[in-house]
Amino acid sequence: MAHFAKLGKGNIVEKVVVVSNDVATTEQAGVEFLQNLYGSRDTWKQTSYNRNIRKNFASIGWSYDQTRDAFIPPKPFNSWTLNETTCLWEAPIPKPELTQEQIDSNNYYVWNETNQTWDLI
Repeated sequence: MAHFAKLGKGNIVEKVVVVSNDVATTEQAGVEFLQNLYGSRDTWKQTSYNRNIRKNFASIGWSYDQTRDAFIPPKPFNSWTLNETTCLWEAPIPKPELTQEQIDSNNYYVWNETNQTWDLI
């Protein structure tokens, strides 16, 4: 199955739909099928669960960056930077690894933007 993301204003993903591979033999064939189905000239971009195209699988609210030809999630915090290779946001410091005891206790880390640290919850 092929997946397509409908882009709205500002190239923000509004919808992700599935099209049979029998229909979407190419990206253009899938786009034309969807435009005919919805009776519109909406902009559609193919996306891939396994990240074979456009870096990441599109989700509602994500943006499509035409220059990078990539789907990019919303920036979670002001301090985070975009990894140009993955087109995913990264914290200024790496998230610590959980110990087995922490995992067993259902602990996890959350980013603290004020302190610029990972807090154990």
